[in-house]
Amino acid sequence: MNTSPGNVQLEQALNSVPKIFRSKLVASYLELKTRAMEGRLDSAGLSAGKFCEVTVRILQHAIFGEYTPFGTQIRNFADECRKLVSAPATAGHESLRVVVPRALVFIYTMRNKRGIGHVGGDIDPNKIDLATIARSADWVVCELIRNFHSLSLEEAQDIVDGISVRQLPDIWEVGGKKRVLRIGLTAKKEVLLLLYSDPASVVLAEDLNEWVEYASLALLRRDVLQPLHKSRLIEFDRSIDAVYISPLGIAEVEANILPNAATKSTPKEAPRRKIVLRRKVSK
Repeated sequence: MNTSPGNVQLEQALNSVPKIFRSKLVASYLELKTRAMEGRLDSAGLSAGKFCEVTVRILQHAIFGEYTPFGTQIRNFADECRKLVSAPATAGHESLRVVVPRALVFIYTMRNKRGIGHVGGDIDPNKIDLATIARSADWVVCELIRNFHSLSLEEAQDIVDGISVRQLPDIWEVGGKKRVLRIGLTAKKEVLLLLYSDPASVVLAEDLNEWVEYASLALLRRDVLQPLHKSRLIEFDRSIDAVYISPLGIAEVEANILPNAATKSTPKEAPRRKIVLRRKVSK
């Protein structure tokens, strides 16, 4: 199993969950997040299924004191979740008894009925579906942390967000700089990805120019930052030359950049970047 700092932190936050569930939950969750980031639709769907089936067993154990043994198929996932929702209020916290089971049914339905993880789905899987599944899994993990570790929702969210940042495979931090390792992205996508790697921080335009290695800071402001600002994907504060990623920018990265990790840039994007580079050489 992955033993990265994010993994260890998640294990600690879920320490009150019995180990037989905890190790499987962490493994399936991190597998889902990684495959979603890489845009591997079918395999991410399989990971989502494992994540739901592990989590429902955690809930069964917490509410009923017994659970479907691992190795025994859960034949009707929705029915098992309905049993949890129908349990008496005294059986456990409402979040574990009612809210999380309904979230699991949503994830499981998206995975099964939208063509993800199964051949012959009536609708082809798409990037928004996958991003929605991944974010829903984040929420479920936050709720488990909150209930089993007595943390606030904000503290639980910090843990999950921290894991997302540290696992991002496209960003490399070296010598005080950040580099986008994926080849073929436009400068706009590189900027969004760099800002997404630490969404709570403000970044100076000068730093972004150095990290992206654009032709010049003036051209970066004109050709990249101002259009992104106009689209409300970032906030570009010209008074201090600082850049923030917006909620729309975060959604754009998760829907249209992270899922395409294994793909190359389109023929339309590559020539545009080459023109910018030629402009730099002519100077």
